[in-house]
Amino acid sequence: MTMGEVCKDETSKTWIICVWQVCNLLMSLFFALSTYVQINDPDAGLWMVGYAVPATLCLLIGLKPHVTEYLPWKRLADLHVMICSAVVGMLGWTLYKERVTDIFQQEEGREFSGLMLTVVWLLLCRHSGRDSVGMLRVSTAVAITVFPFVAWLYYYVNKELRSNWPSHCKTAI
Repeated sequence: MTMGEVCKDETSKTWIICVWQVCNLLMSLFFALSTYVQINDPDAGLWMVGYAVPATLCLLIGLKPHVTEYLPWKRLADLHVMICSAVVGMLGWTLYKERVTDIFQQEEGREFSGLMLTVVWLLLCRHSGRDSVGMLRVSTAVAITVFPFVAWLYYYVNKELRSNWPSHCKTAI
């Protein structure tokens, strides 16, 4: 291995970590926006906490990627994943039982999707500070990071998609 190969490898690892941090900062922004739009919801306090926790956890990873190895971060993330998974199970069962096909048109479907995104993202973040992040994790992170922003923009631009939503879902942003 020559000196150029070592430097090239070190640069690519730095680039991957930088992309990982940017993805976490963007997801922190998304979860913070999700927290904000809950302000008009009838059960706002519950959902605001549900999105504020991952917003904070992602912000911490964006600022210091190795934070995922600290016990308080791990415990809070694990507890949040456990609670969100239980609620996802209940909402998923409700959607299945009612045979809902267009989940974004039902409030339970949007709640299910948001919590599922939270669970998947926090599981993706687990132990990311232990070893190098890796190209597979970063590629998955980029794809997941882009999705909620594109979906939100799509629903924002196409107002007819939001026509059947309750009034509290139409007024925050």
